[in-house]
Amino acid sequence: MSGTDHAKDEGWQGPTPAFILVRPQMGENIGGAARAMWNFGLDRMRLVAPRDGWPNPKAVAMASGAGRVLDQVQVVASTEAALADLNYVFATTARSRDLTKTVLTPERAMAEAREMIAAGQKVGVMFGPERAGLENADIVRANALISIPVNPAFASLNLAQSVLLNAYEWRRQADDVVPEVREMGKTRFATHIEVEKFTEHLEAKLDDVGFFWPEHKRDSMIENLRNMFSRLDLTDADVRTLHGVLRALTEKRRGQD
Repeated sequence: MSGTDHAKDEGWQGPTPAFILVRPQMGENIGGAARAMWNFGLDRMRLVAPRDGWPNPKAVAMASGAGRVLDQVQVVASTEAALADLNYVFATTARSRDLTKTVLTPERAMAEAREMIAAGQKVGVMFGPERAGLENADIVRANALISIPVNPAFASLNLAQSVLLNAYEWRRQADDVVPEVREMGKTRFATHIEVEKFTEHLEAKLDDVGFFWPEHKRDSMIENLRNMFSRLDLTDADVRTLHGVLRALTEKRRGQD
């Protein structure tokens, strides 16, 4: 089926997850990922600091009939910026991590993505650089991990292959997944930027009381805090409440001083 045929397919379009390529190294792999996405009806690609800059003629050549994906690609300088408006983010990884995260197969992850998107949430899937994959600094920003069950003796997957497998699982379930709708009342899930601002607020208050000690453990302590809050399904009301708790505790401490 050609790219033109895809565009004509009734019901082919609609809300879909954003596929986020973090610091991709080769234009050919970006183009291959775009082609894999459009094969299965996905056209929301975001690039974080591509090594060779953007636009990239090698990506365009490799994308072949999937130029639509590259025409509307979003290019940002940081992972934080790429995730700012998303409510839930999966991170793909082939390696075990010393982080407490839910680990899903692509099949299960894309099923959950469909349920969340059907409920009006914005979902993203992060893919790491070709050489070593995502760094922990990126991983801690994700809500859950996707691990592809490959041969443990040869676990290396090309970036475009990883994109293809997840895009396939997204499309495969199009006709038989019954969306799960959570009762949200008058609230919604918090965006990543809202959670990010809260964690910055918390870190500042903890700095004030000397919590991050000893100094050489500061970075790992902050990483653990960010990882903890990214695992929670916080609503915007939850985040406002947490900000209020911090302000109340700070004011009470000042009054005691």
